[in-house]
Amino acid sequence: MRQNLSAEEALEAILERTRPIAELEHLPLASAFGRTLGVDLAAKVSHPQTDDTAADGYACLQADTLSAQPDRPVRLRVVGVSPAGRPFAGRVGPGEAVQVFTGAPVPPGADALVRVEDTRREGDFVWLLKPATPADIRRQGVDLMEGRTYLFKGDRLTPGRVALAAAMGYPTLPVVRRPRVGILVTGDEVVEPGQPLPHGGVYNANGYALTGLVAEAGGEPIPLGKANDDLEDLRTRLTQTGPLDLLLTSGGVSMGEYDIVRRMVEQEGEVHFWRVRIQPGGPLLFATWQGLPLLGLPGNPVSAMVTFLLFGRPLLFRLLGRNDPPYQRLEALAETPFEAHPTRRAYRRAVLRWEGGQYRALSTGSQSSVVLHSMALGNALVVVEAGVPKSAGEVVTAIPFPEG
Repeated sequence: MRQNLSAEEALEAILERTRPIAELEHLPLASAFGRTLGVDLAAKVSHPQTDDTAADGYACLQADTLSAQPDRPVRLRVVGVSPAGRPFAGRVGPGEAVQVFTGAPVPPGADALVRVEDTRREGDFVWLLKPATPADIRRQGVDLMEGRTYLFKGDRLTPGRVALAAAMGYPTLPVVRRPRVGILVTGDEVVEPGQPLPHGGVYNANGYALTGLVAEAGGEPIPLGKANDDLEDLRTRLTQTGPLDLLLTSGGVSMGEYDIVRRMVEQEGEVHFWRVRIQPGGPLLFATWQGLPLLGLPGNPVSAMVTFLLFGRPLLFRLLGRNDPPYQRLEALAETPFEAHPTRRAYRRAVLRWEGGQYRALSTGSQSSVVLHSMALGNALVVVEAGVPKSAGEVVTAIPFPEG
């Protein structure tokens, strides 16, 4: 069993043992938002399918209009109307124009457009106050060319990408099945919110934090309740989970007599590593139990959330085959000092904001891992290397919390 890994070594060990899910689901467009595309998609049609108009006005021959000026307008005969969806059936000849509306196909014979605000209509004729131009004609395929690939396997389906898929002609989309992630909280001291809190007890914050984090990262959270500090109770709960792609546990991974998760996988599974040189979240565990990947997070809610962001979220992205990074890293100006740990990389909770053309990072205050409200107040982690504190005014690396 490997111990005391760096953050990079731990993440590498997790990702090298994680394979993307191959199973796809086909969803209607309205249900595909936020999912991960499972195959490359090529456009079934060109867009526009033909040259069309980018403004309301009159389509005509540019050569007829070159002398048009406000004090010397050019008169053309209007031979038809072409709204979007009902193209003009004839052909535009010399001295003629067709009234067009935005999105309408350019009538045959016309090669230019004059906007309606640059004209004056008189019955069957229109006076042009300036020359027509081809600049307001959108050429066929300027947006999409039939057969060209525009969406790729691993893309997260944002509203813009779903709209693009619709424009490409797809009524349904093949998406990766969401990873089924079991979430098990451990500890005799943990009780559900709303129940009487016994002496020494804590309310179950981890279960709800991890449920939200898993869902935001694209997984399907499956709450498994709480296991007491008893190996048999733990085994019983785990045998009733149904099929899972990942098991997340919180608590039970440290060095104490009651750290049952670590004891169980040491006896019945394979521990790939235990403990990482970071603060908070040092007693992180990654193992395989009965063929199931198990990520054992610390029991402290701050530690559990930080380690999920750093390790659990990348694991889920790998399962989904997503091609975007699981989190950002950006530079910010420290507005407060950020203390270093002497031997571990520290991830300090911070408030990150954009001001004066740059990001600025302000500490949330106490960085004790018991201060859970810092995860609600803060919106980023500031990375502080071991033994290298950051002073106010220095540039720091910040990892924004995912927006979900």
